Amino acid sequence: MIIYLARHGQTTGDIEDRYGGDYDDHLTEVGKQQSAQLAEKLANKKIEQLFASPRIRAQETAAIIAERLGLVATTLDEFRERNGYGILTGMTKEEAIKQHPDQVELLKDVHNAVDGAEEYKSFQQRITAALDNVSQMRAEKITVVTHGGPIRLIFRDILKLGEIEVGDCAYAVIEPDHGSFRVFELEGIQIQS
Repeated sequence: MIIYLARHGQTTGDIEDRYGGDYDDHLTEVGKQQSAQLAEKLANKKIEQLFASPRIRAQETAAIIAERLGLVATTLDEFRERNGYGILTGMTKEEAIKQHPDQVELLKDVHNAVDGAEEYKSFQQRITAALDNVSQMRAEKITVVTHGGPIRLIFRDILKLGEIEVGDCAYAVIEPDHGSFRVFELEGIQIQS
């Protein structure tokens, strides 16, 4: 089995410089174009199943891929983004630093949880279980449209490859390998450490 872990395209929250996470925003026109380009890259990969986070931006990206690949996207709630920003969710970064500087400071360590945020351990357990569930499906090739947070967690905590930069509509190709996973292709993802 091969799993394509893909991030959604550019969002309105990205260009408005907002704290996203669990924030439900839409793709921009650029995000829609990025999603169409991702769909073209996946078009000849013989993807059998397509899954997506329930967040609008992931659903919109998956819909563009689904149309191009002739598939139906199934929503997997477990692959939603972490509510890592709690009370800061949806605020511009400028507003947040003025109103909640102590909470913004906490964001410097991904393991911290600001007020109202999902605890990192809960997020870690959710994503680990979601990846395990997907890896046990019968399809040979699967695409999961998710977010930067889940993909970063997979690289950090499951693959043990350290921190990454993950661009809009970037993807990693991974393969279950006797209880772990092997990475054999990266597109728009750079390992930092």
